[in-house]
Amino acid sequence: MMNRRTFTLAALAGAVAPAALRAESFEVTRTDAEWRAMLSDLQYQVMRQEATERAGTSPLDKNYTAGVYQCRGCDLSLYDSSTKFDSGTGWPSFFQSLPNAIGTKDDRKLFSVRTEAHCRRCGSHLGHIFDDGPEPTGKRHCLNGASLVFVAA
Repeated sequence: MMNRRTFTLAALAGAVAPAALRAESFEVTRTDAEWRAMLSDLQYQVMRQEATERAGTSPLDKNYTAGVYQCRGCDLSLYDSSTKFDSGTGWPSFFQSLPNAIGTKDDRKLFSVRTEAHCRRCGSHLGHIFDDGPEPTGKRHCLNGASLVFVAA
C-alpha cells in the first residue's frame, strides 16, 4: 500500500537517480557548469537530468538518410542509420546500437521498471529500450533526438 512515507521515498529515489548516474565513472567528464554551457536547456534536461522531449518534436524522428547518430555530449558513434525504423512513437527508434556504444541501467521512476540507455563514454541519457521492436533483435531503442547528432555518410 502506498502511504506518504513510501511515496516520498520513491519520489526522492527518482530525483537522486540522475545524480547517481553522473557519479559513475565515465571517460568523458564535465562539470555541471560545463554541461550547461554547451547544451540548450532542453538538451541539458534530457541528457543530464533524464527528462524526455515531447513526442514528435525531434526532426531526427523522420530522418532516414544514411549515416551515423552520435552522442551530443561526446561525439561517440552510437547508432547506424541502417538500424533505424519508424516505430510510430514520435521518437527516433533503432533496433540495435553500435558495439560498445551504450550503457544501461534500471529506471524505476514511473512506478515500473524500464531499461534506461545512456552513452557509455559520457553518461548522457539517451532514452529507453523496450522489448517490442522488429527483428532481428526484437528491441526498440526509443531515443530523445536532443541527445543525438546525425552525421550523414
